[in-house]
Amino acid sequence: MATNLAISDSLLEKAKEIGGHKTKKAVVTEALEEYIQRRKQQKILDLFGTIEYHEDFDYKAQRKIQQ
Repeated sequence: MATNLAISDSLLEKAKEIGGHKTKKAVVTEALEEYIQRRKQQKILDLFGTIEYHEDFDYKAQRKIQQ
């Protein structure tokens, strides 16, 4: 899908240099992939403290079974 975006040329050039990319498309593609990954990670972090567990659960016993 072709898309026209007004992105700062200086930002794109800095990103190309830092990332070692040859094209603007490669810079934008990697930036979008990193953005998506970071947002997914944030959703996982938001789950911390929301999962209930049994106080008497012996997780070490589970490790012994798997080894």
